[in-house]
Amino acid sequence: MAQKLPPQQSATQSPCVRNCCLDADDICIGCLRSIDEIVGWGSKSAQEKAAILERCAVRKQAKEQVHK
Repeated sequence: MAQKLPPQQSATQSPCVRNCCLDADDICIGCLRSIDEIVGWGSKSAQEKAAILERCAVRKQAKEQVHK
């Protein structure tokens, strides 16, 4: 039988967009998470997931600045 995650862990959806490919810095070009953030996503608390999403937002801004 499948084990359900506690509500605090299942509430935050993965930012995965199914465009999985790591860049030279080992950051996914689809969701902008590091390989460690991707692998550990399922065991993170809601607070840890929020921190990961914040880092992804910062990475996205930095990426957009480079491509202007």
